[in-house]
Amino acid sequence: MRIGHYQCACRPGEFEANLAKVVEALELAEANRVAIVSLPECFLTGYQDQESEARRHAFAVDSPQMEAVREQTRRFPATLIVGFNERRGADLYNTAAVIERGQLLGTYSKSCAYLPFHRQGRDFPVFEREGLRFGIVICADGGYIEPTRILALKGAQVIFSPHYNYISKEYLLTHFQHVRSDHIARATENGVYFLRGNNVTFGRDAGMSYDGVGYGDSYLLDPFGEMVVRSRRHQEDFLFADLDLGLIEKAGGLRRTLFSAREFGRQLLEAAEQAGPPISPS
Repeated sequence: MRIGHYQCACRPGEFEANLAKVVEALELAEANRVAIVSLPECFLTGYQDQESEARRHAFAVDSPQMEAVREQTRRFPATLIVGFNERRGADLYNTAAVIERGQLLGTYSKSCAYLPFHRQGRDFPVFEREGLRFGIVICADGGYIEPTRILALKGAQVIFSPHYNYISKEYLLTHFQHVRSDHIARATENGVYFLRGNNVTFGRDAGMSYDGVGYGDSYLLDPFGEMVVRSRRHQEDFLFADLDLGLIEKAGGLRRTLFSAREFGRQLLEAAEQAGPPISPS
């Protein structure tokens, strides 16, 4: 099975331009025989850090925008993972849609969303393509143990992690180190492949209220935490790789995470309750 990611620039609030990039990603996937391809977080709408702008460009799964996505992707063989700000009644979610041959197979909504206007997703679906089982965590979700672990316990062999990073220059190196360490941990502790699929920005991001850098650095980690392939930084890039699912068994698969969840799950919950009141993700 060959999987990939299109690390590309998003145009905040410009749905048609972003949809054209989705089509471009699927053309690249077809040319390179990629079966599953992802794009960055909130890609169709753009990632906005102000609620008014996020709501203005958000849409629902049964909207004309989603119908346009389905129609324009129908002719391609690859399974598509693409993000958007989802309007669900009065609520707003940071969501990734899974689409295949124009059919919406399902969605995943960010479970550790830190912007105050995003609701927290609490469903962890697992999808399948030709026997390969995969799940999705979005950006900050990969910094927490449980979302990836839940998906692995449900049978996911690959975790796609779409990102939208626009990092202030003072925090850039710390962010780079922290994210890389988180993802190696998620891959090795669960015995899964982990694909970090980032964006890239050129100049000032119109969707954000501060100055930052969208540097890219997308990559695929194997179940041992080793890097299989990574993108070039600071430019658009299409990365892909073939999976060796035999490495999952060699790496121990779910043995460690199953033992940990069963043996220490109750004590972990008790310790967390004793540690103090709940806090929001950050």
